[in-house]
Amino acid sequence: MGDNISPGACNAIENKEIPSLLPICPQTNSMNKLANIQFCQPIRAGIFPGLIAVLHFGRVLLMAEYDSIAEAYRDSKRLPFRECIERRTLFKTLGEIRGKTVLDLACGDGFYTRLIRQAGAAKATGVDLSPEMIRLAEQEEKRQPLGCRYSCQDVAKMKPSPPVDIMVAVYLLNYADTAERLRRFCQVCYNALRPAGRFVGVNDNVLNPPKETLLWKKYGFEKTCPHPAKEGDIILYTVTNQDGRSFQFQNYYLKPETYQNAFRAAGFQHFRWIPLSLHPSQQNNPFWEDFMANPPIIGLEAHKPTA
Repeated sequence: MGDNISPGACNAIENKEIPSLLPICPQTNSMNKLANIQFCQPIRAGIFPGLIAVLHFGRVLLMAEYDSIAEAYRDSKRLPFRECIERRTLFKTLGEIRGKTVLDLACGDGFYTRLIRQAGAAKATGVDLSPEMIRLAEQEEKRQPLGCRYSCQDVAKMKPSPPVDIMVAVYLLNYADTAERLRRFCQVCYNALRPAGRFVGVNDNVLNPPKETLLWKKYGFEKTCPHPAKEGDIILYTVTNQDGRSFQFQNYYLKPETYQNAFRAAGFQHFRWIPLSLHPSQQNNPFWEDFMANPPIIGLEAHKPTA
C-alpha cells in the first residue's frame, strides 16, 4: 500500500473553508516508534485531556506532571489523519461560519479555535481545564494575534454568557465514563447555545469499538479496549508523533443509544452521527483505505430548537 503522503497534500483544502496552520509530515514509518512513552491515564471523573491529576502506575500525579504532555498533544495535530480526515470532517459539518460566535470546548492548545476564527467566525473562544494547554493557546495568540480568547475552566461546571451560535467539541464527550456525566456535558452545551444553535463535534467512534490495533498503527495511534465493549469500559489511546515521541490517554466507551439519550434529555433535536469525510486530494490514495473502512473516529451534530 502507499505509505507516503506528499508534504502539504491536504494544505490546499479550500483554504477559505479550512485554513491550514501546520504542515503534514510524510514520514508515516516514524509513527510506529514507541519510544519515550508517557503513560498518562485520566482519573475516572468525566474529565478530558489536560486535566489536573492522572493515574500513573497507580499513583496520582500533580498537575504539572500531566501538563507535561501538552506539547506532545499539540504536536499530534501534525499527524496526517488529523488534517486530511478529522479537520475535513469537522469543517464540512460546520459549513459556513462567517459572522458566528463559537465556543470550542476542550480546546487544548487552541488549534481548532484558531482555525475557526480564520474561517470567519466573529468570535472564537476556547475552553480547557489544563493551565498548560491554555498557556500554549495564549502563547500562540500572542505570536499570531487573531482575536481568539481562552478560558481555563471545567466544562462540566461552565456557565458561559452570553450564549453562542455554535458549540464545537473535538474529543470532549468521549471523556464521560457514565451516562450521567455525558448528559451533564450535553446539558452544559445546550444551555450555552442560542435558540437554533448547533453542537458540532468529533468523537471516538462508539459505533465501531476496536477489535484490534494493527489497522491504525500506520496512522500514528493505537486504540484498545475490552471486546465486546461495555458501558464505561476504558478505551486506551497510544499516540505516536512524527518525531517518535509517544503518549497515552484514555477515553470511555458508552453505547450509541446512551449518546442519543443524553442529547435528547438535554433538549437537543436532530442528533445524528456524521460519517468521516476524506479530503478530495486523497480520494484515490490507498493509504487511507483501512482508516475509512474501519473508522476509529466519527462526527456528530445536534440542534437546539428555535424556541
